[in-house]
Amino acid sequence: MKAVVDEEKCTGCSACVSVCPVDAISMVDGKAKISDECISCGVCVDECPVGAISL
Repeated sequence: MKAVVDEEKCTGCSACVSVCPVDAISMVDGKAKISDECISCGVCVDECPVGAISL
């Protein structure tokens, strides 16, 4: 199961992109998008300043 982004909460800060160890997060239309490459490590969940990412 991969991490999920709540697009309503996501502010597009991109903090999560640089911390992903498998480069599974990209910015699309100003929102974080998580690919199927996600390994559910949770690093992005901890990094998101607005709590927009969950496992």
